[in-house]
Amino acid sequence: MAPTKRKPKTTGGGRARTKGKAPARRKAKAPAKPVTVERLLLHGLRAPAGSHRARIRKGRGPGSGIGKTAGRGGKGQTARSGGQTRPGFEGGQMPLIRRIPKRGFTNPFKQPAQVVNVRHLGKLAAGVEVTPETLFGAGLVRRPDRPIKLLVKGVTVSASARTKIEQAGGTIAS
Repeated sequence: MAPTKRKPKTTGGGRARTKGKAPARRKAKAPAKPVTVERLLLHGLRAPAGSHRARIRKGRGPGSGIGKTAGRGGKGQTARSGGQTRPGFEGGQMPLIRRIPKRGFTNPFKQPAQVVNVRHLGKLAAGVEVTPETLFGAGLVRRPDRPIKLLVKGVTVSASARTKIEQAGGTIAS
């Protein structure tokens, strides 16, 4: 079979220039016209053209482009309504949460301590013994029957807190 001849490709989309011709000169621009600006009013505001698109109506025939299976693919679990899996499901493989080792214990009866800063003890009356009831009466703790910790600049009761309280004339019963 004989090879077919092809037309040579041309470069560029415009007309071919001929030799000897000078490039065409551009015309001088006309002076700019004054632009009038309309006032912007609230009742005249409109959304830009094309900013709101109509919602896609799935499963409405082959002409819509999303007919028949409505973008769900072929058969199978995901093609069905309600065909999702729970979070963490790995297709029957042993899930990660059951593969990793478990350790430790969380005490369900733990009562977190109520924090009272030493500087707030000045709210108490002078010479009053610091007890859970007096702290509750001054509004420094919410419940007098729960554990209480005294703090100094965010540090739990330590030797420095103990010395400050004892220097002020108070005592700590441990």
